[in-house]
Amino acid sequence: MIKGDNGFLPTVPLRLAVRNGVDVAVLLLTEQGRVRGDHDIVFHGAPVHPSGAARLLGEESGTVWLDAGLTAVEGEIVRLLVVGSTEAGALRDVDELSVEAFAPDGTSVARYDVTDAGGETAMVLAELYRRAGGWKFRAVGQGYVNGLAGLVTDHGVEVADSAPAQARAQVQAPAPVPPHAPVPFQPPGPAPFHASPAVPAPVAFQTPAAPIPIPHPVPVAKVPGPVPTVVVPVPAQELIVPDWAFGSVFEPYTQSGRDNDVITAEGLPPGPVVVDLAVDAEGYTGLWPLNRFNKDGESLVNSTEDNFRGRLLAHVPGNGRLRLRLRADGPWRLQVLPLAAARHLSEEPMECFGPDVLLHTGGTADLAIRYRGNDNLIVYLHELAEHDDPTTLPEQQGSVVNEIGRRRETVPLPEGPLLVHLKRADGPWSARLKHVQPHSRPSSGGLSNATEIDKAQGRLWRGRR
Repeated sequence: MIKGDNGFLPTVPLRLAVRNGVDVAVLLLTEQGRVRGDHDIVFHGAPVHPSGAARLLGEESGTVWLDAGLTAVEGEIVRLLVVGSTEAGALRDVDELSVEAFAPDGTSVARYDVTDAGGETAMVLAELYRRAGGWKFRAVGQGYVNGLAGLVTDHGVEVADSAPAQARAQVQAPAPVPPHAPVPFQPPGPAPFHASPAVPAPVAFQTPAAPIPIPHPVPVAKVPGPVPTVVVPVPAQELIVPDWAFGSVFEPYTQSGRDNDVITAEGLPPGPVVVDLAVDAEGYTGLWPLNRFNKDGESLVNSTEDNFRGRLLAHVPGNGRLRLRLRADGPWRLQVLPLAAARHLSEEPMECFGPDVLLHTGGTADLAIRYRGNDNLIVYLHELAEHDDPTTLPEQQGSVVNEIGRRRETVPLPEGPLLVHLKRADGPWSARLKHVQPHSRPSSGGLSNATEIDKAQGRLWRGRR
């Protein structure tokens, strides 16, 4: 699968492999896109969900194995997120990052290879979700510029800079281990593995023959009362900012909901931003910015694609208040990101789905695009080299691509900094740079205002209470 693809799974207990060398967690979410409490986060410190629907088996040779017992998932739970994160470095440094699902007989039923990871340190790799009485697998590949803290916060988790004394004590305590450690199956003859009483029935899987150890414990999530949020201590770390010198850096704004709504994000720096939208529903999706008279502006999304995914280019007005009107027939999640959070173009192919905003910072190059959708592909360029006002973008000089249906296009790019805006792309596509030349001017080396980075870092990692 490529990013955005989905397909039905057999409704049986599955075994998943996450490669290579990342920390893995599973979040069990309700229809509201949130966990109900600490028990809905499965990670190394709490490796088994009480229902038996999710279980971390451990790591071997860089591969983390986990079981997803679809038949044991409680009725309230509609999605299982498979999350990968790193403690040091970025996900782009992980070789052959992927997630693969296996049926009980060892047959691969779904696989997603992440090809466009950037400076993020946390990512929703895939999700298993209910659809039409069954279950589907979706290749998500949604990275978070603010790391694991931003990812878990989006799903009902409250993040603190430091853990209270009780939580610190739990960190040092050994992780709970099931009464019988799971033992993987080995060829040629499948041998059963033992499960804790929470798992409804043992299932034979064919996995590597060596025993899979349970890794060292990490902090245990703690629910701070009747509110369905979870406090997870996350160590402070530097804000990862790509090599990009245009626009402000700010704490991403995130909102989730269901069906038609009006979203208001306040306190944002004026200027262009990236709006990341995901809708988990079939049918029409529309998104419009609202002006000060509450009238629709030019549409950002006008799509009949099921389960819409896309990154859109929007503009925050001078008052720092971005209002968006959304039409959707199901659960959705929207995030407002700084331009610096957009993916960087390189000579490595990136596989994506839907509209997007991409960055180019190098010298002249050719952009090769392969579009596999059936509708419009419209691409604009915004040259920023001589543009000094971060609250505006230079006017579009006309689209460099405006075609319908499957296409292979090569577009010459001027020197960066440059925004490549795929305004319409209702389908999968891939892109990479060719014939890249050195930049004629010295690189800015990142954001020009170091104070701005420091302020953004403080906002991102301040304890949320």
